[in-house]
Amino acid sequence: MKQYRDYYFKKAKQDNYPARSVYKLQEMDKAHKLLRQGQKVLDLGACPGSWTLYAAERVGAEGRVLGIDLNMPDTRFPEQVTFLQEDIFARTPLFLGHLQALAPFDVVMSDMAPKTTGSKFTDQARSIQLVEAAFGVAEEWLASGGTFIAKVFEGPDVQPFVQSLKVRFAKVGMFKPKSSRAESKEIFILGLGFVPAASEAPPA
Repeated sequence: MKQYRDYYFKKAKQDNYPARSVYKLQEMDKAHKLLRQGQKVLDLGACPGSWTLYAAERVGAEGRVLGIDLNMPDTRFPEQVTFLQEDIFARTPLFLGHLQALAPFDVVMSDMAPKTTGSKFTDQARSIQLVEAAFGVAEEWLASGGTFIAKVFEGPDVQPFVQSLKVRFAKVGMFKPKSSRAESKEIFILGLGFVPAASEAPPA
Protein backbone atom coordinates (compact mmCIF):
# COMPACT_ATOMS: atom_id res chain seq x y z
CA MET A 1 0.00 0.00 0.00
CA LYS A 2 2.83 2.39 0.87
CA GLN A 3 4.45 1.60 -2.48
CA TYR A 4 1.16 2.46 -4.21
CA ARG A 5 0.93 5.78 -2.39
CA ASP A 6 4.53 6.58 -3.22
CA TYR A 7 3.80 6.04 -6.93
CA TYR A 8 1.28 8.90 -7.06
CA PHE A 9 3.36 11.10 -4.78
CA LYS A 10 6.42 10.67 -7.01
CA LYS A 11 4.37 11.01 -10.19
CA ALA A 12 2.99 14.37 -8.96
CA LYS A 13 6.52 15.63 -8.37
CA GLN A 14 7.63 14.45 -11.81
CA ASP A 15 4.61 16.08 -13.45
CA ASN A 16 5.13 19.34 -11.51
CA TYR A 17 1.92 19.19 -9.51
CA PRO A 18 2.00 20.15 -5.81
CA ALA A 19 -0.09 17.15 -4.69
CA ARG A 20 -1.20 13.68 -5.77
CA SER A 21 -4.87 14.75 -5.67
CA VAL A 22 -4.54 15.93 -9.28
CA TYR A 23 -4.88 12.34 -10.53
CA LYS A 24 -8.32 12.01 -8.94
CA LEU A 25 -9.60 14.95 -10.96
CA GLN A 26 -7.79 13.67 -14.04
CA GLU A 27 -9.51 10.28 -13.73
CA MET A 28 -12.93 11.89 -13.37
CA ASP A 29 -12.25 14.20 -16.28
CA LYS A 30 -11.16 11.37 -18.57
CA ALA A 31 -14.21 9.29 -17.62
CA HIS A 32 -16.80 12.06 -17.97
CA LYS A 33 -15.15 14.80 -20.11
CA LEU A 34 -15.73 17.44 -17.43
CA LEU A 35 -13.25 20.12 -18.52
CA ARG A 36 -12.90 21.73 -21.94
CA GLN A 37 -11.14 24.62 -23.66
CA GLY A 38 -12.53 28.08 -22.89
CA GLN A 39 -14.51 27.11 -19.78
CA LYS A 40 -14.78 29.10 -16.56
CA VAL A 41 -14.06 27.03 -13.47
CA LEU A 42 -14.52 27.75 -9.75
CA ASP A 43 -12.24 25.63 -7.54
CA LEU A 44 -13.23 25.57 -3.85
CA GLY A 45 -10.72 24.36 -1.26
CA ALA A 46 -8.06 24.62 -3.91
CA CYS A 47 -4.78 24.72 -1.92
CA PRO A 48 -2.09 23.58 -2.71
CA GLY A 49 -3.35 24.06 -6.25
CA SER A 50 -3.11 20.75 -8.12
CA TRP A 51 -6.75 20.82 -9.24
CA THR A 52 -6.40 24.50 -10.16
CA LEU A 53 -3.33 23.81 -12.31
CA TYR A 54 -4.96 20.87 -14.06
CA ALA A 55 -8.13 22.86 -14.73
CA ALA A 56 -6.04 25.73 -16.12
CA GLU A 57 -4.31 23.35 -18.52
CA ARG A 58 -7.63 21.92 -19.69
CA VAL A 59 -9.45 25.24 -20.18
CA GLY A 60 -6.41 26.83 -21.84
CA ALA A 61 -5.52 30.48 -22.26
CA GLU A 62 -9.07 31.39 -23.31
CA GLY A 63 -10.56 29.91 -20.13
CA ARG A 64 -10.52 31.19 -16.56
CA VAL A 65 -10.04 29.47 -13.20
CA LEU A 66 -10.87 31.05 -9.85
CA GLY A 67 -9.30 29.19 -6.92
CA ILE A 68 -10.41 29.72 -3.32
CA ASP A 69 -8.90 28.42 -0.09
CA LEU A 70 -8.33 29.44 3.53
CA ASN A 71 -4.60 29.14 2.76
CA MET A 72 -2.51 30.65 -0.02
CA PRO A 73 -0.39 28.14 -1.92
CA ASP A 74 3.22 28.63 -2.99
CA THR A 75 2.31 27.26 -6.42
CA ARG A 76 2.88 29.45 -9.47
CA PHE A 77 -0.18 29.61 -11.68
CA PRO A 78 -0.63 30.62 -15.33
CA GLU A 79 -2.32 33.90 -16.26
CA GLN A 80 -5.80 32.41 -16.60
CA VAL A 81 -5.84 31.61 -12.85
CA THR A 82 -6.88 33.92 -10.03
CA PHE A 83 -6.32 32.57 -6.50
CA LEU A 84 -7.91 34.16 -3.44
CA GLN A 85 -7.46 33.47 0.27
CA GLU A 86 -11.13 33.29 1.19
CA ASP A 87 -13.68 31.44 3.32
CA ILE A 88 -16.84 30.30 1.52
CA PHE A 89 -18.74 30.66 4.80
CA ALA A 90 -17.79 34.36 5.03
CA ARG A 91 -17.63 35.81 1.54
CA THR A 92 -15.84 39.13 1.31
CA PRO A 93 -16.66 41.87 -1.21
CA LEU A 94 -13.45 40.90 -3.06
CA PHE A 95 -14.62 37.29 -3.40
CA LEU A 96 -18.11 38.33 -4.47
CA GLY A 97 -16.67 40.77 -6.99
CA HIS A 98 -14.64 38.02 -8.65
CA LEU A 99 -17.64 35.68 -8.66
CA GLN A 100 -19.83 38.32 -10.29
CA ALA A 101 -17.16 39.18 -12.87
CA LEU A 102 -16.71 35.59 -14.03
CA ALA A 103 -20.14 34.03 -13.50
CA PRO A 104 -21.74 31.91 -14.65
CA PHE A 105 -19.17 29.14 -14.20
CA ASP A 106 -19.18 26.04 -16.38
CA VAL A 107 -17.72 23.93 -13.57
CA VAL A 108 -17.82 24.33 -9.79
CA MET A 109 -15.56 21.83 -8.05
CA SER A 110 -14.69 21.25 -4.42
CA ASP A 111 -11.88 19.19 -2.91
CA MET A 112 -12.63 20.67 0.52
CA ALA A 113 -12.19 18.42 3.53
CA PRO A 114 -12.55 19.11 7.26
CA LYS A 115 -9.64 18.86 9.65
CA THR A 116 -10.05 15.31 10.86
CA THR A 117 -10.74 14.75 14.56
CA GLY A 118 -10.40 10.98 14.78
CA SER A 119 -14.15 10.69 15.28
CA LYS A 120 -15.65 9.12 12.16
CA PHE A 121 -19.10 10.59 12.79
CA THR A 122 -17.79 14.10 13.49
CA ASP A 123 -15.59 14.05 10.39
CA GLN A 124 -18.44 12.79 8.20
CA ALA A 125 -20.82 15.45 9.56
CA ARG A 126 -18.29 18.22 8.91
CA SER A 127 -17.58 16.86 5.45
CA ILE A 128 -21.24 16.93 4.42
CA GLN A 129 -21.49 20.52 5.75
CA LEU A 130 -18.67 21.51 3.39
CA VAL A 131 -20.34 19.77 0.45
CA GLU A 132 -23.64 21.49 1.20
CA ALA A 133 -21.81 24.82 1.33
CA ALA A 134 -20.09 24.06 -1.97
CA PHE A 135 -23.43 23.26 -3.60
CA GLY A 136 -24.87 26.45 -2.13
CA VAL A 137 -22.19 28.34 -4.07
CA ALA A 138 -22.87 26.25 -7.18
CA GLU A 139 -26.62 26.93 -7.02
CA GLU A 140 -25.87 30.62 -7.16
CA TRP A 141 -23.06 30.77 -9.70
CA LEU A 142 -23.18 27.63 -11.88
CA ALA A 143 -24.30 27.95 -15.49
CA SER A 144 -27.32 26.08 -16.78
CA GLY A 145 -26.00 22.72 -18.00
CA GLY A 146 -22.91 23.10 -15.82
CA THR A 147 -20.97 20.53 -13.80
CA PHE A 148 -20.61 20.13 -10.02
CA ILE A 149 -17.81 18.02 -8.49
CA ALA A 150 -17.41 17.59 -4.74
CA LYS A 151 -15.42 15.38 -2.40
CA VAL A 152 -17.25 13.95 0.61
CA PHE A 153 -16.48 11.40 3.32
CA GLU A 154 -18.80 8.40 3.04
CA GLY A 155 -21.48 8.31 5.72
CA PRO A 156 -25.23 8.10 6.35
CA ASP A 157 -25.89 11.68 5.20
CA VAL A 158 -24.37 11.24 1.74
CA GLN A 159 -27.14 9.30 -0.03
CA PRO A 160 -29.94 11.69 1.07
CA PHE A 161 -27.83 14.61 -0.18
CA VAL A 162 -27.14 12.88 -3.50
CA GLN A 163 -30.86 12.18 -3.88
CA SER A 164 -31.62 15.87 -3.30
CA LEU A 165 -29.29 16.79 -6.18
CA LYS A 166 -31.22 14.70 -8.69
CA VAL A 167 -33.84 17.41 -9.18
CA ARG A 168 -31.09 19.92 -9.98
CA PHE A 169 -28.98 17.91 -12.44
CA ALA A 170 -29.68 15.82 -15.52
CA LYS A 171 -27.36 13.14 -14.13
CA VAL A 172 -25.92 12.55 -10.66
CA GLY A 173 -23.38 9.88 -9.76
CA MET A 174 -20.61 8.86 -7.39
CA PHE A 175 -16.99 8.30 -8.35
CA LYS A 176 -14.21 6.54 -6.43
CA PRO A 177 -10.91 7.25 -8.24
CA LYS A 178 -8.31 4.49 -8.49
CA SER A 179 -5.78 7.02 -7.23
CA SER A 180 -7.64 7.38 -3.92
CA ARG A 181 -6.08 5.41 -1.10
CA ALA A 182 -7.94 2.12 -0.61
CA GLU A 183 -8.52 2.88 3.08
CA SER A 184 -9.79 6.39 2.36
CA LYS A 185 -13.46 7.11 3.02
CA GLU A 186 -13.51 9.86 0.40
CA ILE A 187 -15.79 9.64 -2.59
CA PHE A 188 -16.69 12.22 -5.22
CA ILE A 189 -20.17 13.42 -6.12
CA LEU A 190 -20.67 14.36 -9.77
CA GLY A 191 -23.61 16.45 -10.92
CA LEU A 192 -23.85 16.85 -14.70
CA GLY A 193 -26.24 19.14 -16.56
CA PHE A 194 -27.25 21.68 -13.91
CA VAL A 195 -30.90 22.74 -13.96
CA PRO A 196 -31.44 26.13 -12.29
CA ALA A 197 -34.43 26.46 -9.98
CA ALA A 198 -37.49 27.99 -11.64
CA SER A 199 -36.96 31.25 -9.74
CA GLU A 200 -33.36 31.40 -10.98
CA ALA A 201 -34.10 30.66 -14.62
CA PRO A 202 -34.03 33.63 -17.01
CA PRO A 203 -37.36 34.62 -18.56
CA ALA A 204 -38.17 32.93 -21.87
